[in-house]
Amino acid sequence: MIITQKQFPNYKKYEIMYEGRPLSMEVGKMAELCNAAVLVKYGDTTVLVTCTASARPKDGIDYFPLSVDFNEKLYAVGRIPGSFMRREGKPSLPAVLASRLIDRPMRPLFPTDLRNDVVIACEVLSVDRDCSPEITAMIGASAAVSISDVPFNGPIAGIVLGWDGEKYLFNPTKAEREHNRMTTTIAATHKKIVMIESEADQVPENVMYEGIVQAHEHLQPVLDLIDKMVAEIGKPKFEYEHAAFDQELFDELVEKEFESMEHCMDTDDKNVREARVNEWITMVQEKYGEEHPDMMQYMDEILYKLQKKVVKKWLLAGKRVDGRQMNEIRPLAAEVGVIPVVHGSGLFTRGQTQVLSIATLATLSESQKLDTIWEEEEKRFMHHYNMPSYSTGEARASRSTGRREYGHGALVEKALEAVIPDVEDFPYAIRVVSEVLSSNGSTSQGSICGTTLALMDAGVPIKAPVAGISCGLIQDGDDFTTFIDIQGVEDFHGEMDFKVAGTKKGITAIQMDLKNDGLTMAIIKNALDITYDARVQILDQIMLPCIAEPRPEVSPYAPKMITMKIDPDRIREVIGKGGSVIQKIVADTGAKIDIDDDGTIHIASADAAACDAAKKCIDDIVFVPEVGKLYYGRVVRLMQFGAFVEIAPGKDGLVHISKLDKKRVEKVEDVVTVGDMIWVKFMEIDEKGRWNLSRKDALLEIEAQQAAAAKEQ
Repeated sequence: MIITQKQFPNYKKYEIMYEGRPLSMEVGKMAELCNAAVLVKYGDTTVLVTCTASARPKDGIDYFPLSVDFNEKLYAVGRIPGSFMRREGKPSLPAVLASRLIDRPMRPLFPTDLRNDVVIACEVLSVDRDCSPEITAMIGASAAVSISDVPFNGPIAGIVLGWDGEKYLFNPTKAEREHNRMTTTIAATHKKIVMIESEADQVPENVMYEGIVQAHEHLQPVLDLIDKMVAEIGKPKFEYEHAAFDQELFDELVEKEFESMEHCMDTDDKNVREARVNEWITMVQEKYGEEHPDMMQYMDEILYKLQKKVVKKWLLAGKRVDGRQMNEIRPLAAEVGVIPVVHGSGLFTRGQTQVLSIATLATLSESQKLDTIWEEEEKRFMHHYNMPSYSTGEARASRSTGRREYGHGALVEKALEAVIPDVEDFPYAIRVVSEVLSSNGSTSQGSICGTTLALMDAGVPIKAPVAGISCGLIQDGDDFTTFIDIQGVEDFHGEMDFKVAGTKKGITAIQMDLKNDGLTMAIIKNALDITYDARVQILDQIMLPCIAEPRPEVSPYAPKMITMKIDPDRIREVIGKGGSVIQKIVADTGAKIDIDDDGTIHIASADAAACDAAKKCIDDIVFVPEVGKLYYGRVVRLMQFGAFVEIAPGKDGLVHISKLDKKRVEKVEDVVTVGDMIWVKFMEIDEKGRWNLSRKDALLEIEAQQAAAAKEQ
């Protein structure tokens, strides 16, 4: 038997301190067969990132086939999956969002005509709660692609920006996050911002902007480190087969058919535009098909480039497809209470984009349980976004939820989270579903507005109404033009979709998607300014006139809720052996009861009387009398030494024979009989836990009260 020691001659380690914690990237030891692999450690968070590209391009596609997968492993946080199979299944929602967080800033930096499959896999191996696994994975993904032979116009780096109300926090620790008022993930190249994803608690625009400026400076050391890696170990980028395209035909169409395409585009009706385009395709095919027999295989790309050329020309000249001004919002409409029986509903329409949001209230036991690597284990407020095919006029079956729908749903959730009332003030689980009925751009922002309406209609006492609006961009060299409320064609052919949600007070969420190589600070400042003005106008002119404040009561179809607090040591009494007591209360009253470990009890029922009945049952069980207080109770037993008096259901105490009357008592039966209702005074709980009562002291106190009242008269 021959054994040799494996050597790793290409192993290298690169290290810096990043916001007070060590950041290292190791190469040359793991995953040797992919195009590049980087083991990234930030603090004790560890992620193995690999980049793999296919050797040949994929046939029959007109897009760059990039896949980014953020693979969470529960062993990374010392947990076994809660599923029946006890292994990881489909990615959780946070994992899907993390994948999108890495994909969005990197995708525009790849060549648009690359058709080779590229897969970036981020395997989360361990998690340090002070160091974000998303940021660690993003840095690793950028480094892996940068040192690989895959063409890429990077690198990028990521950082989390926080703010505690006084100072900025960069990659905040777990302790710092407890006082954090915003979590803004920023990705950038050396010169430009390429991605912003933010969740905030009504943070002012100027605070957000200055924080982004500083964050860009703080992530530069990471970019420098990746540049160093590329210089020392980076592979030459491979040559690839550029996607086929009939440039000759395209140039001819630009010269001869540009005006006819302008006519096709010159309408605010999406259906009319698409009908005109279909007629244009037929015309072009008849006119140029003989000379260019393969034209239809390039038609999608021809249309995209030609329409983009039209849109860019118009926007740079101050003209929009639907004739609006650059600062003009499409016609708006808002309604509430549009659907019967449901707990709350809101219909928001912006141009040809229309979203119906429906709110459902339930007991806290209906909160979503999370089985992920993140700290959050339960989610009380849930928003789900659905975009069926009919909303875009497409004839295809709607199947499972896609990453885009998950992403839009999460954005709305972030936008509203800051204004959802605390559980102590509103002890409900809340779910809102936004159904996109028609889509012509800005459906996620329409969902934010519709969800706000639905919550207010449901009687949820939100802290402030929230509106969302998008901002677009067109550039010509260093000159740029921004425009508000982008519709579908502007989104598709524009260079930016800068979505901002917030109240009048400040920002609650941002999501920025780009098709270019990044934004300057001047563009970001302009976008923040115009989106603020727009959302204030939407709130003041459309949403608040529809419903000025949340309804004072929840819907009659929603469960009624009572919250009470008991001594945690008494929980077992309320539950009973094997749950017998609480099951009986539920059976007798029809109410639903949830008990927290701290003694908080949530009682819910569609019938308020059922809630009151259940509360009384629990009050009776945990009843503890107050020393010195008078109680009106029933005599339930007689003994030689005294009488037992029930002062609460199932709760009795002893009136000793010496305390039965103001005069001496020879026999208990001389004063009371079983069933008598008498006043007693609670004297004490003795060392054995027994309740001692006194009828004598009660009589004396009652006489004193009567005498005092008579004296006053």
